Amino acid sequence: MMLLKKLPLVFSLLFLSVFCSGLWAQNDVERVITRDLVRPAYLKKGDTIMILAPAGRVKDKKGLDAGIELANHWGLVVFFGNHLLSQDNSFAGTDQERLEDFQNALDDPSIKAIWAARGGYGSVRIVDDLDFSKFMEQPKWIIGYSDITVLHNKLHEIGYQSVHGQMPLTLDLEDSVQRESIKTLYQTLFGKKLQYKLESTAFNRLGESSGQLVGGNLSIVYSMLASDTNLNMSGKVLFIEDVGEALYHIDRMMISLKRAGYFMDCEGIIVGNFKLKSNEGNAFGKTLEEIILEAAEGADFPIVFNFPAGHVDDNRALLLGSYVDLKVTKNKSRIKFR
Repeated sequence: MMLLKKLPLVFSLLFLSVFCSGLWAQNDVERVITRDLVRPAYLKKGDTIMILAPAGRVKDKKGLDAGIELANHWGLVVFFGNHLLSQDNSFAGTDQERLEDFQNALDDPSIKAIWAARGGYGSVRIVDDLDFSKFMEQPKWIIGYSDITVLHNKLHEIGYQSVHGQMPLTLDLEDSVQRESIKTLYQTLFGKKLQYKLESTAFNRLGESSGQLVGGNLSIVYSMLASDTNLNMSGKVLFIEDVGEALYHIDRMMISLKRAGYFMDCEGIIVGNFKLKSNEGNAFGKTLEEIILEAAEGADFPIVFNFPAGHVDDNRALLLGSYVDLKVTKNKSRIKFR
């Protein structure tokens, strides 16, 4: 009789255990998708940063003078990768040399930020051999755009924020157009309030949403498909920009992202500058805006065009991995970083 009386309690406990296990599993999946990414400590005067080149070669250090001057003006101490000026065909040294510089910067606790001197091509050749274990103990900012998107994707995958912004080789401190991009880079790295208000365009898709900001160079994002640095787009706002691409190739990349499910659970798209291939004209028959809107057709999220970022002088900084609130109305678009 006592055994019969205890049976309902046993079944209740068993049911509760199974239910909670399912709930924990569900929460685990949710946490992986929407987890907060670790933000490295904001920079402060006296901090040390390292300029290195993980991709394309740097012809001479003179091209970095503006970046060095700017960092010094902000009160930062600048070190350089040992192989910064090395050359191996179009690369800034061999894969091993570039890997060694980047690994040393990741492992050195005194280095508070790694600033890529330039983009080009080459980061993908070393990313899988980088060991982020010491970086995880003392995270630091990784800054750059274009080819550095490879590293941004990797950081997002392992759970860390990074900065899409100007690089030393593209800086011109005398160029008034760059003032805003320099200002926003400072705001991002030193923990100041960051938000953007833009005039809306006729192509914008109206709406409001929130999500983690990811992305960068479209060609790089596209090339990461089916790899461990592919982006999980659930709950994300995608930023894209590119340079020197034909319209048909942009269409191919956008359709490929669509086929890969990028826009099923996406929360928005921010379209930066696209410098089309020279003499492109419009032989493809569709504009850039039409290509992007068609790829995102059927999805219900806002889209902002003409955001000032990419391979342009006015290259505003973006805090990748941060949550953003996106509001697009007929007249104004607002991007607010939390």
